[in-house]
Amino acid sequence: MFKLIKKSNQSQARLGKLTTAHGVIDTPFFMPIATRAAVKGLIPEELENLGAQIILSNTYHLFLRPGLEIIKKSDGLHKFMHWEKPILTDSGGYQVFSLEKNRKIKDQGVEFQSEFDGKKIFLTPEKAVEIQKILGSDIMMVLDECAPYPASYDEASRAVIRTTNWAQSSRTAFDKIFKKNRVKPLIFGIIQGSIFKDLRLKSAKDLVKLNFDGYALGGFMVGEPIKDTFKMIKLVEAELPENKARYLMGAGKPEQIVQAVKAGIDMFDCVIPTRNARHGLLYVMTNNKSLMTEKNFYQEIHITNSKYKDDIKPIDSHCECYTCQNFSRAYLRHLFMTNEPLGQRLTTIHNLYFYLNLMKNIREELKKE
Repeated sequence: MFKLIKKSNQSQARLGKLTTAHGVIDTPFFMPIATRAAVKGLIPEELENLGAQIILSNTYHLFLRPGLEIIKKSDGLHKFMHWEKPILTDSGGYQVFSLEKNRKIKDQGVEFQSEFDGKKIFLTPEKAVEIQKILGSDIMMVLDECAPYPASYDEASRAVIRTTNWAQSSRTAFDKIFKKNRVKPLIFGIIQGSIFKDLRLKSAKDLVKLNFDGYALGGFMVGEPIKDTFKMIKLVEAELPENKARYLMGAGKPEQIVQAVKAGIDMFDCVIPTRNARHGLLYVMTNNKSLMTEKNFYQEIHITNSKYKDDIKPIDSHCECYTCQNFSRAYLRHLFMTNEPLGQRLTTIHNLYFYLNLMKNIREELKKE
């Protein structure tokens, strides 16, 4: 499971190893998003070459399409998508709850309509575990209720109570399903509570009692002031056991990840590097000093800007990714201006390299403290 290797002398940052059925992952780490069993534009070998240790896929989307039967026929998601390393699957709770007009929340689960054929589906905590078993997940997330921002105290309180009840149901179902399995996936609880201190603390304490393999901080990066996010992270981190992994869901910008590592977080995922790459926004490291002490360690490049029309330098002359080793800013801008799909592939490669290398450099820096 999770082994704590070292704690920083300067902050709450941690080095560790997370053991899963498909391999051991060095922490802290970042997960590229493969929502529908693919990181847009890249093949698995490219992800591995970039240094990805694990990817994230989404239970909700895969349940709807292609459906469980074809994944079961393929002997699980790993073989279906030709990825041999670990996979974390989100329960789909966030996606379901974003469908505000097409879902009904009940104490037993959530009813929603398929976005493809309008068919009514009732997703329970137990069902979410069963689906993830068929997917062959290495790390399962429980079904939770993500309160929107802003949410009233009463709304957030009800979401916390329901999330805890669903976590208990998920834990019971997991233990029953995998009772006889020698090798099991990991299962993580998700802490909710919006920006209310007492609710976040209650959620954390209740979930710790259920003895999950790790704990995720959900309901952040949804529009709340970032200073409130980190107040809550610091508050919750003190309640979590040291021997369990900590996962900040949906974060974030590079400086937010560094700040969260310093607050004791081990795991991250976000659409930012791949989504921004497809819109021509790229990340460039600007100094070789300590990532853990410098605030301004990178800059953003908008490759469609006219000033790059004749710029034959690579995106980042110090970057060792395939894109920077072979192509100029002028060429990348040309690809975007002519709507050539290769442009999005090359910028995605660069941005994911930036994020994955950022995590590698953080780990190296912590080792040297």
